[in-house]
Amino acid sequence: MKKNRTSRFLGLLVIAVGFLTMASCQEKAKEPTLPQGRVVEDGGSGSFSAVMFTDSTFNTHTIFCPADLSIFGDKLKLPIIAWGNGACANSPWEHINFLSEVASHGFLVVAIGPMPAEGEEVHGTRSAASQLTDAIDWAIAQNSEKNSYLFNKLDVNKIAVSGMSCGGLQTLEVASDPRITTIGVFNSGLFNQVGEGMPGMPGVAKEQLADIHTPALYLLGGETDIAYANGMDDFERINHVPVFVANMDVGHGGTYRQFHGGEFAVVATAWYKWQLKGDEEAGKLFTGDPCGLAESELWTVDKKNFELLSE
Repeated sequence: MKKNRTSRFLGLLVIAVGFLTMASCQEKAKEPTLPQGRVVEDGGSGSFSAVMFTDSTFNTHTIFCPADLSIFGDKLKLPIIAWGNGACANSPWEHINFLSEVASHGFLVVAIGPMPAEGEEVHGTRSAASQLTDAIDWAIAQNSEKNSYLFNKLDVNKIAVSGMSCGGLQTLEVASDPRITTIGVFNSGLFNQVGEGMPGMPGVAKEQLADIHTPALYLLGGETDIAYANGMDDFERINHVPVFVANMDVGHGGTYRQFHGGEFAVVATAWYKWQLKGDEEAGKLFTGDPCGLAESELWTVDKKNFELLSE
């Protein structure tokens, strides 16, 4: 009699464990997966190999993020970076090496324009600064959407807006957005007179620099960069927030298309790590007297208002 009871108990236990295992597997099977995309280069040099794709619910933009999102959640979250392209292009085709590299260090990058095809160069279509705030809106919404692969994986309180050339002007156009934590203005700067730039460029007046409410990073290509004078003039005018400017003698094109985005990606990623993740080791490139980047033979740097960081 006792043996029968024991056998019956063990049988029920096996069945219960089986049901729990099946339920667990079904739950895992229901976890949303990333849309199909492709790996740029080798996925980047960071700890989280990145992938690039366009989401069908947001096909106006290209997403770069770690290919494996399973480790992100309550304890580890992805800060958000919205990106604007050079020439006001509605495609990040020139910047995919750079953006993939940044994402591989644990960021969600949402770039203006659909994902370019392999080897595709997209010209002629124009983007708008409003697409940067669209990127922020979408990311924040996805973080709250239970059926999204980004559900509860984003740090919606750590948001950067950045861009190159026209994308830098677009960044400055939306810099007053209170959700923004930091901005990056690359190979760019405001014109002294609104309308001086090419048709379609944002008409942002120098007075709007006062709308910046976050630390700002300017990366320029030296005196041969057509945006050099404008960018350096911005730096001189910004006296109310911490601002760092770094010049590398590569001209307007920067290093975005080099392997892993080249030196511009190294510096930009360190800034994002510092500003969005509180990584003080990465911040040493910009802090101290002299700062770490000042020791590089490749870069000429300047900074000011950094005393405001401690307030």
